Amino acid sequence: MHNVQTALGMVVKATAGRDKGKFFVVVKIDGPFVWLADGKSRRLAAPKKKKVIHIEPTNDILSGIANKICEKKQIFDSELKSALRNYNESNGGTF
Repeated sequence: MHNVQTALGMVVKATAGRDKGKFFVVVKIDGPFVWLADGKSRRLAAPKKKKVIHIEPTNDILSGIANKICEKKQIFDSELKSALRNYNESNGGTF
């Protein structure tokens, strides 16, 4: 069994499924599953449920998003999309 450590607000890369290779943000953790959103194809209203073994953590946490999740404040898809876009630009990826 893989021992993948995730945290709320962490940027992860999908390693399986039709969204393989895409970056998402962890918005909920429940045992062997995480719920992922990117504000674009996967909105916060309908996050993607994925097994932890099918993601690759980047160990980068979007602190603004993580704080809002922990404080149960509303997060907008546009905030998530913008944060991921900035993350990708600073890490040489595409969004």
